[in-house]
Formats: sequence, structure tokens, C-alpha cells
Amino acid sequence: MQVAAVDVVNPRTGQVDYRFIPPSADQLAARAGELRKAQAGWRAAGLAARCAAMRRFATALESQRDAIVAALAIDTGRTHIAAGELASAANNIRRWCDRAPAIVEPPQFDSKMVPSLTIGHQLVPYSLVGVISPWNFPLALSLIDAVPALIAGCAVLIKPSEVTPRFAVPFREAIRSVPELSAVFDIIAGGRDTGAQLIPLVDAICFTGSVATGRKVGVAAAEHFIPAFLELGGKDPAVVLPGADLEQASDGILRSSCLATGQACLAIERVYVHESDHDRLVDLLVEKSKRVRFNHPDIDSGDIGPMIFGRQADIIDAHLDDAVARGAVIRCGGKSQNLGGGRYVPATVVTNVNHDMKLMTDETFGPITPVMKYRSVEEAVALANDTIYGLSGAVFARTLEEARAVAERINAGGMSLNDAGLTRETYEAEKHSFGCSGTGGSRHGDAGLTRFFRKKALLGQRGAPARLV
Repeated sequence: MQVAAVDVVNPRTGQVDYRFIPPSADQLAARAGELRKAQAGWRAAGLAARCAAMRRFATALESQRDAIVAALAIDTGRTHIAAGELASAANNIRRWCDRAPAIVEPPQFDSKMVPSLTIGHQLVPYSLVGVISPWNFPLALSLIDAVPALIAGCAVLIKPSEVTPRFAVPFREAIRSVPELSAVFDIIAGGRDTGAQLIPLVDAICFTGSVATGRKVGVAAAEHFIPAFLELGGKDPAVVLPGADLEQASDGILRSSCLATGQACLAIERVYVHESDHDRLVDLLVEKSKRVRFNHPDIDSGDIGPMIFGRQADIIDAHLDDAVARGAVIRCGGKSQNLGGGRYVPATVVTNVNHDMKLMTDETFGPITPVMKYRSVEEAVALANDTIYGLSGAVFARTLEEARAVAERINAGGMSLNDAGLTRETYEAEKHSFGCSGTGGSRHGDAGLTRFFRKKALLGQRGAPARLV
């Protein structure tokens, strides 16, 4: 049966200007089979050889920089972040290659329970790992899982979002320039059906995206008895304690709220500030938000690009309408605007909000900053924890010690102290999501690599085996 072509919309124009044909189920299965077959040799080559190939891949990405960044810019409607994605990805490959040797050689030791036993371990990589990546950071969130899996000795097959598939073409050229890597690594643009077809073909699945789709991925993985590493949505809180530096707090909150047009799971989406500082913080956020500019008509200027997925603008508008209908006040910014066919959402500050509003409970995924008063730290912590999510968050205080004391009471996997969104700046801090924000091993810290191994225990008897009779 012929597979229907997928139309792709340019986020800056709102027009279809790209089309691709997804693989058939048989074609996908065939490619997965090829990668799986080649994985044995990739694993047997050893860590040093794999890292040498991965370092060449980092260089190949940089050599393809112009083509990859140009494709990402069309995919996402922005250039600066696209260039940052590529630079960060190449640096992270090299970081993993530097760090891996210290992780993948578990020491042997003698048992404390049975003195005659020597205990060792073997780390056995999954043969084939599937990666389903999202549209907000197409390159970075494809490689955040793929790179450590490859270094571990797995083969990897990426299915990027059908919303942002253009970058896959020059990306594949970088893969193919490293022959031993191209045997075990591929990226195949596909539609929604392709992601579902991928899961039964792999031994572990990594998914970044919405809670709704993540549930489906998790169920499908469970049906096939494979692990699922899911990083899903967020509704990240920022708590501003009395005495915090409001200039710095407003800078950190605004940057996190508007970064990538708010299209980041770790964006600050709700702010709780003590009533004594509320008005001043709001004034600062409004003043600074009014200086945030669209990158229209010049893609290389401004701070905010178009919504990558146009329908997300509808969700943002609906959240604002719901909030206003329930008494909220939009202090600056507002609903989406159509500029040249693209959907642009201005940096927006909203007050008079509460948890009866979708704006404070549902993931908005846009440059919207709702600000709510609290009277006590206990109330602030309770509000921050009143959510189904638990990805990350922030606390601003006079000192790091004061911020940490409150951050330790908030149910989120990564807390920034006197800043926001710091989990984006480094992959070195291990963290786990709370609630519906995800499940599976941490993709940060050393666990980002070790999650791609099954650990086999090797128990050696130095003495005589126990006798039954």
C-alpha cells in the first residue's frame, strides 16, 4: 500500500512548502533490522572505537553546520537557537566521550554476605534504541538520547517530529560521513503512524513530547516489555521569596518564560511572589516584557519567533480567554497575532490569576507569565506543588541557602536557585521527573548513559560450592 505524503507548514508563512513520504511499515522494519544486525559489531568494537567515531561525527555536524542550521531555521522559524542547538550538540558528544570511560567499567568486589564470593558486573547495551523527538528543539532533543545510547554500544533509530523534519536531510549526511556510525545510526522522517510502528521494532524507546502522547508510548512499550524513557510536559513554578533581588528575579523569570518563544518544557509558566513584592515584580516584568521583540520580518533580529506548531497558538489564546473570563488582567502582551502568515505571541504578563484557570494548571507552552500573590512560604510551596506536573522550577531568595530550603520542598526534578531554567545549561546534574512530567532513568548526569545498559551480575565462587547432601 502506498504511503501518503506528509505536508509540512513553514511557521513563518503558515504555508505548506515542504513534503516528504514516510517509510512504509515494511521499509521501517527493514531499516531497523539492518541497524540491529550491525549493532553487534559496533558493541564489539569497544568504547574507545565508538568514542573515536562519535568525535568524528561531532566534527561532521560542524562541517554541515550551514546546511543543518538553515534547515532548522525553516523548521522552527529562528536562527540563533538553531545555531545554538548544533554547537551544544557537538560539545555534548565530546563531553560524553570524555566522561564515558569512568562510567562503563564497574569494579569487581568481594561479597560481605558470603565471603567466598567475588561479584562482578557486565554492562549489556540494548541492541536497538528508538528515539521519537519533538518539534521545539528538533536537533538537541534527538541527540540528547541518541548520543549516550550510541556510546553505550546501542544502535539508534530516530523518528523526528513530522512538524520539523527538514533538518533530517543534512543531519543524515553528517551521519553518513562516518561509515561505522552510519551502519548503526539513522534518522527517518515519518508521520504519527511511524512512531507507533517504531516501538515494536526496538528494545528501548525514548520519547520527548506531550503527556497525552507519552501515555500512548508508555502503554505500547509496556505491551512489548521494553523500557520507556519519557520526558513529558511541565508547568514550572517560580517562587520569589521576600527579600529576593527583584531585578535578578524578573530577568531570570522573563528569560525562562520567553526562551524559544516559551516553547520549552522547562519554561517558567507560573510565578508566586510574596504580596509585599508583588506589585514591584509585576512592574519590572511588564517593563522588560514590553522590550521583547518579534523576529519579524527579519529572522535574524528580535527575541521571539513564531509558534512552530500553529495550533499551539490556539491553545495559548484559549488559556488567556479562560483566564480573563475568570477575572485575570493582561498587563502587557496578549493573544497571538498573524504576521505574514506566521502565528506570533508577544511576551505577556497576567495578574489576578488563580488555580481555577487553565493558565495556572495546564501546560501553555508560550511566552506567558502569570503572577500570583502568596502570604506565607507554606502557601507558596502548596501552590507550587498543586499540579500534575513536576519537571523543574525555580526559587529566588536572598541567599542560595534560603532558596535551597524552599526548593527542597517543591516536587520537581530540577530546581534552579536564584535563576531559572538552569537544567538547560548543563546535562551534568542527574534528575528525575515528578508526576506526569515523565518516567524512566535520568537523561542527565551519568545515568544518562547507564540507562542504556542492562546490568548482568557475575558471581564467582572462590571456595567449594555448598553441598546438598
